[in-house]
Amino acid sequence: MLKGKHTVAEIEGVRCSIVETGVSDERIKFLRKILEINKYVVKTEQEKAKDGSLLASSVIGVTDLIFNVMIYLYERNLVREDGHVLNPAYWNQWPDKDWDMPYYQVLR
Repeated sequence: MLKGKHTVAEIEGVRCSIVETGVSDERIKFLRKILEINKYVVKTEQEKAKDGSLLASSVIGVTDLIFNVMIYLYERNLVREDGHVLNPAYWNQWPDKDWDMPYYQVLR
């Protein structure tokens, strides 16, 4: 999610915008819940090695081809299950950070 690159690939026979790659099952459950709350159709698939064998990690995507996580997250277009606007700390599952202010007002 830290890269702004927009990737489209086929997951389960459907062209999808890739949300994240190399994710665990727990992360898929978390992201699926968020994306379905925001009315996106979510597709997942296990990643494959170059030799065709299945890896332990997975790919998650949505069927909306113009969806870009970075844009939607920083434009504050995604919401959590409690109705609050989703922020980068919540998306990345950083429990010790509270980023309720817009990203452009955060001072380093």
